[in-house]
Amino acid sequence: MKALVTVLGKDKVGIIASVCTYLAGKNVNILEISQTIVKGYFDMLMIIDVTEATCSPGELAGGLEELGEEIGLMIRFQREEIFESMHRI
Repeated sequence: MKALVTVLGKDKVGIIASVCTYLAGKNVNILEISQTIVKGYFDMLMIIDVTEATCSPGELAGGLEELGEEIGLMIRFQREEIFESMHRI
């Protein structure tokens, strides 16, 4: 199953490392990453594969949100099929 992770906040050292380390610890495969920095604000979109994850999607979403709070960023997790159905015309 694929999912999307979005990260938004003030840019600082170690954002990508923190998120990637967390995901690796849950056996989540990162398929694609896109990141930009605009006027000091960091924005990242990741497409991940959670098929082999060692926790449920709900636990992963909660853990990413907690990680975001710890490092001062907003991190959100959304399953791909939910994202797709929300953005269908």
